[in-house]
Amino acid sequence: MQLLLAPMEGLLDFVLRDVLTRIGGADRCVSEFIRISGTLLPERVFLRYMPELAHGSRTLAGVPVRAQLLGSDPVSVAENAAFLATLGPEGIDLNFGCPARTVNRHGGGASMLQDPENIARLVAAVRRAVPAHLPVSAKMRLGFDDRGLMRECAQAMVENGACELVVHARTKADGYRPPAYWEQIPLIRTAVGPQIRIIANGEIWTVQDALRCREQSGCTDLMLGRGSVADPGLALAIRAAVVHGVPAADSVAPIQPAAVPWAALLPHMQQFWDWVCQRLNPNQRAGRLKQWLNLLRRRYPEAETAYQQVRVMTDQTLITQWLALQRSQQPMSAGVPAPANLGQ
Repeated sequence: MQLLLAPMEGLLDFVLRDVLTRIGGADRCVSEFIRISGTLLPERVFLRYMPELAHGSRTLAGVPVRAQLLGSDPVSVAENAAFLATLGPEGIDLNFGCPARTVNRHGGGASMLQDPENIARLVAAVRRAVPAHLPVSAKMRLGFDDRGLMRECAQAMVENGACELVVHARTKADGYRPPAYWEQIPLIRTAVGPQIRIIANGEIWTVQDALRCREQSGCTDLMLGRGSVADPGLALAIRAAVVHGVPAADSVAPIQPAAVPWAALLPHMQQFWDWVCQRLNPNQRAGRLKQWLNLLRRRYPEAETAYQQVRVMTDQTLITQWLALQRSQQPMSAGVPAPANLGQ
């Protein structure tokens, strides 16, 4: 079983990738999308989105990171992919799933799912442009307004060089509204054949969700997005559930104790805040912590109180003092999980 961390613009950036891979359970990450819009990007832009390129394309915990490109022009995307390949990425992923209006208005992301022929041209151009040993993968949704072209789009990716597909089991029109239609993924499997790795993605918040996704999609491998941000121990919990054999989803409680207790999460939150203060602009810092706490409220009762306290703060010094106070109030016996790279 492979568990991947999803690319999520403005959320799952290099700071959170570092923290979540320190906690453990993820086999690989994918960077936030790097938008290609007709020019050859300089090295500094790639490094801004993916600082891991300076560390062997791995997080500080040693987990590989694949770079994701988003664009609609085959020539431009291929030229940038060729340059990116010289910087040593673990692989190159192509975004055919972003539902954002600004992206779709310019022909990128999920809007590409309306044109399998252009998908074919783009994937083929990238595959030709980069060294043969470098993996080229793709992330797609089930379609744009509907699922009518999902098989053709998947075939266009695979037949032109994509070695792996991540399928977010919703259309662009579905956005992020539940449910995810995991049961549609086997239709894509049939279309592309058993030799291609397909990774299921979408609406995996709990261990039970993960097991049900595996059952309905037929996929062994999963990509975790908001679920891992809300529950940083989710990947560890999924691994623990299957380590002695895969249980049926209905045999697992919908809600289980967090694999990483709140007290053990606080040191990681401190590391996150330290990184944010070092690497992001001052006007972005408080918002990033609030954003994470807001999602953590889904999993931790303590995060609700924390969020209500922090949401009115803007001063970096006050937030730093608040974090120190939270840690000082925890029992001395609260252990912190050692950084783990399970599955590596």
